Parts: sequence; C-alpha cells; structure tokens
Amino acid sequence: MELNGSQIVIECLKEQGVDTVFGYPGGAILNIYDELYKHSDEIRHILTSHEQGAAHAADGYARATGKVGVCMATSGPGSTNLVTGIATAYMDSVPMVAITANVAVDYLGRDSFQETDIAGITMPITKHNFIVKDITKLADTLRRAFRIAQSGRPGPVLVDITKDVTAPSTKTKFERVEIPPIEPSRNQISADDLEAAVKMIKKSKKPFVFVGGGAVISNAYEELKEFVEKVDAPVADTLMGKGAFDGTDSRYTGMVGMHGTKASNLGITQCDLLIAIGVRFSDRVTGNAKKFARKAKILHIDIDPAEINKNVSAHQWIVGDVKEVLKRLNGMLEQQDHKEWLAQIGDLKEKFPLKYRKDILTGPYILEKLYELTEGKAIISTEVGQHQMWAAQFYKYTSPRTFITSGGLGTMGYGLGACIGAKIGRPDQKVINIAGDGCFRMNMNEIATATRYNIPIIEIIFNNRVLGMVRQWQTLFYGKRYSHTNLNDKVDFVKLAEAMGAKAYRISKPEEVEGVLKEALSLNEPVLIDCIIDCDEKVWPMVAPGAPIDEVFSEEDLTDK
Repeated sequence: MELNGSQIVIECLKEQGVDTVFGYPGGAILNIYDELYKHSDEIRHILTSHEQGAAHAADGYARATGKVGVCMATSGPGSTNLVTGIATAYMDSVPMVAITANVAVDYLGRDSFQETDIAGITMPITKHNFIVKDITKLADTLRRAFRIAQSGRPGPVLVDITKDVTAPSTKTKFERVEIPPIEPSRNQISADDLEAAVKMIKKSKKPFVFVGGGAVISNAYEELKEFVEKVDAPVADTLMGKGAFDGTDSRYTGMVGMHGTKASNLGITQCDLLIAIGVRFSDRVTGNAKKFARKAKILHIDIDPAEINKNVSAHQWIVGDVKEVLKRLNGMLEQQDHKEWLAQIGDLKEKFPLKYRKDILTGPYILEKLYELTEGKAIISTEVGQHQMWAAQFYKYTSPRTFITSGGLGTMGYGLGACIGAKIGRPDQKVINIAGDGCFRMNMNEIATATRYNIPIIEIIFNNRVLGMVRQWQTLFYGKRYSHTNLNDKVDFVKLAEAMGAKAYRISKPEEVEGVLKEALSLNEPVLIDCIIDCDEKVWPMVAPGAPIDEVFSEEDLTDK
C-alpha cells in the first residue's frame, strides 16, 4: 500500500491493538486527527479537557489493563501540557506512547508558531523518544516506540512527528506486519544468583518479603503467593505494590515506610533476611537508608540492573523479570517453617492496629464503608496527599491493578484523569477516585470529560478546606505556621459538578455515608461526593523525614510524651 503519514500512524495503532486514544487536537496534528475521524469505529478517541488529563488518562488505562496507554497532542503548549503526565508515568514505570506533532521540517529551529523541542524537553522523563522528519521511517519508529514502552522495565516513549510527514500529499510504501507479543527475557537470570538466593532463604530464621510495583507489572500474583507460602514469611508492600499480594491474607502486615504500619516497619527492622521483590527502595519507604533493615541481609530481585545497590546495598541480587525469577525459585525451594517468627509478627499486628476517630466523619471511615459496599472489588484511583495514604491503608486490595496512584512523582491532579482512563480500559469494574479538595482543584475540569462521554466514575472528595498533608507537616514540624495551605473559600464542589453535568452529593456525618455511597454505586453516570471532614485529621502512623522507619509514631505516642 502507498499511504500518507497520517494513514501510517493510524495503521500502526491498529497493528498494536490500540482501541482508545486520549488527546486534544490542534493545528500541527490536524492531519492525524482528520485520518482518525475516518476510523472512529475501530479506535475510540476521548477528548479530555486538558492535555495533562489525556496523559493521566492514558496512564490510568495502562495501569488498569496492563496494555500500552496512548495519548496525543499538538505542538507547542499541547505537547508541553503532556509533560507532567509523562513524568508521572516514567517514575512509576507505566507503558505509554505519547504521539505529538511539530511544525514542518523547514520551520524547525526558527521559533515558529507553537514550536517546541518536545523531544529535548522530555528526554530525562521518557524511556526513549524520537522525532520523525522522514515518512519512510515513521512506521518502524512507531513500532519501536511500542516495543520499547512494553519491554523490560516499562515506561513512556514519545514520538514527535513533523507536520509535513503527516501531510496528505506525502506518501510512501507501507506493509502491515504481525506484531509478536512481548515475552519476558530469561537470558539475564543467573543460575548462580538463584542458588545463592536459595541458600540465604534456607539459612534465614526471620525472613520478611517486601513487595513493590515490579511484581504488579510482571503479573507475578500467583508466583508471589506460592513463594511467600514456601518461604513461610510475613509480607509488606509499597504504595506501588498494592494488590500484588492479597491484602486480606493473614501474612500481610500493611505498607512500609513513612506512613507504613508499625507491624511492617518494626518487622522489617527485626528481620534477618529482607527479600525485596520489584522495589526501588524509595526514600519514602526506607526513611534513613543507612538504618533500613539494619539487622538483615538483603536479597533484591528486580528487572532493572540500575536499581541494584542504587539506594540500599544488597547482599545478593537476581536481575530478571519478577514472575520468571519467582517461578524458578519456587521450583528450587523446599517448604520452610517459621511459626515463631510469624507469631511474633502477629503480636505486632495485634498490638499496633490502624486506628481512627469514630465520633466524627473521617476519610478512613468512608474508605472502610466503601470497601464493605464494593466487597473490595472496585478499582481505586487516588490523587496525592492524606486521602491517598488513607486509601492505601484502609481499603484492602486483593488483586493487582486495582490501586492506581502516582507514587514516584506524587502528582496532584493525577487521579481524576487516571480514573477515567481506568474505567475506559476496564468498563466492567466500578472505578472510584479518592481526592482531596486541593488536588481536585488542579484538574477538576475532567469531570466535564466524564459527563461528555457518560463515563460512570465516582469522585469522592475528602474536603478539609486545607492542603491536608502539608498542613500535617506544618503542625508537626513547622510550629503550626500554616503558610498558604488554607483553602477555605466559597467554591461549592456540588454546584460545580452539577454545572458540568454530574450527579453530586454532600455528606458531613458518618450516618450519611452508607446511603449516599449505595446510591452512587447504583447509578450508571458520573457522580461526585463532597465529604466534609476536619482540617486537623492526620495520617497515622508516621515516620519523621530522615528518621529510621522503626522510629514510627502515632498520635498516642505524642500524647504520652
């Protein structure tokens, strides 16, 4: 076939099995949008309210489905508006392809209207990026972009295409190809490393399994469960690792780190072997890295060799796909027995449960009621802040790809777009975004996207009229100097949501929660629930910045002092 550049873009998307694109049109990308119009029966386009919303929606779609998320934007501000969403995907290893258009080749470097070097801008926050100035290289470049985004440690790839390459008059030969599935690499897994790991596990008396997002990405749910049972160890997770191990299992101790449970933080500090699976030892997890798991030998399993010994030194490591590594270890391991150690961890869980006030409306109460009403089967997305931590603590995740949040970049305004993308990718699931009022303000215009397409998401706002997590830090570490964190103004989120076409409710008492949640879950339309909570409710427990994680404290610890 002889096709023009825009036709090649659409044919390549179809080759890759893309069924949805999130984006916003403009002058430089109009040729591609004109061609997309002709294929609306095969590729659905979701017009978001802002390009950042498109990037977050593509990200949420990818996290919920495991497929590559695709977003598109025009040149200049269109492409730069994608940057925060691309960086969010990069930090959390999310497979995404961002397709942008640029001015024609002859206009590059002349400060032309809406010209930006988006490839240069995104170089540090993409796994790879391309600028295509030759139509004969377009198809191969797009195919490479999708392969790079999915293979190894996933991540976002940007393809910037000059407008003349997409022009109707610019044509070249195009052949359809069969796209082979991405298979995990098995060659890099060392037999010696596997043997050394098995010896460490057999020698251990107090092993602890620590799971991160790599286990979710590699779909290692079943292999991880078998491994944990064979090692006979307790399990904790990171924010990104939620759902990789069943959060209702008796071995599960909760999250690790700054807002991790005392059982997890103290257990990891007391263990003699820490088996870290698909983690990068973020500072929010380790606290003082020099004192992290200081009594333990560390066995690190990860697909990315760059993560080994980067933040925390390991005694032994295995580089490879988590699913494949665990398969091999499971075949080599004999059943271990650590009843006394598990009983010790059980005592910590019993002594230090998560708590919250029961006399007023709180975020944890709403989340526990939501868990009860959804039977733990919903997909939960979040913004960033106190509500995010409560969603990680009080909603139990029993399967992977059901908790969607910005971990590494901590992007306020992420959750609503991601919620829309997740619902498009998993239409059979209830999808609910947990937000704070500060985060909601950042990208609340995406409610209009949900209503435009009648995407039945539920937006729950924990409205405390402040930037809650920042206020918590100001209370604890800055002498209660609340510098520019009060949001107590006249914005009415219920009226605003209704003006954008959504159903909206407001609740301020615990007894109102169940009825409103039940009604919202029964509706097949976008819903917003404005939940009025106290501005001084805090996330407990907590580790002070820079402190070791075993110095975790709760509100009662402060009272005791």
